[in-house]
Amino acid sequence: MKIKPTIHAGIFVAALLSGSASFAAPMTGDDYRAAKNRVAMEYKNSKAACDGMTANAKDVCREEAEGNEKVARAELEYNRSGKPKDATKVATAKADAAYAVAKEKCDDRTGNDKDVCVKEAKTAHTAAIVDAKADKKVGEVRRDAAEDKRDAQYNLAKEKCDALSGDNKTACLATAKSRYGKS
Repeated sequence: MKIKPTIHAGIFVAALLSGSASFAAPMTGDDYRAAKNRVAMEYKNSKAACDGMTANAKDVCREEAEGNEKVARAELEYNRSGKPKDATKVATAKADAAYAVAKEKCDDRTGNDKDVCVKEAKTAHTAAIVDAKADKKVGEVRRDAAEDKRDAQYNLAKEKCDALSGDNKTACLATAKSRYGKS
C-alpha cells in the first residue's frame, strides 16, 4: 500500500507538532542537527514523490512539501528554544503554508470562481496571521500580569515580616524573597 506524499508529510508534521506540546528541555546540539537532517530528508522525499504527478496536482504537491518543511523547521526551532517568539513563528509558518497550498489549488479554477477562491485563501491567511499576533500579545499580557501579581504578593509578605524583629524578621524576609523570586 502506497501512502500519498501529502498524507505522509502531514503525518510527519503532526508528529513534530505533538513533540512541541510536550516541550520539556532544550535539545542538545546533536539532537538538533539530527532533527534538522530528518526534516531535510523528509522534504526531499516528499518533493521527489511529487515528480510522478502532472499539471496542477504536481504544483500543489510541491507547495505542500515546501509548506510542511517550513512548518517542521519552525517547530524544530520552537522545540529547541521554547520561546514564545518561536511559537508565533510556528503559527505564521502554518498560515503561510496553508495559504500557498490554497492559492495553488485555485489554479484549477477559472474566472470569478478562481477570483473568489484566491480571495478566500487570502482572507483565511490574514485571519491566521492576526490570530498568531493576538496569541503573542495575550501571552505577553499574561506574563506581565503574573509578574505584577508576584510583586504584589511579595510586597504583602514583606509587610507581614515588618511586624517581626531580629532573626525572625530576617528569616521571614529570606523566605519571602525565595518564594517570590526576588534577590
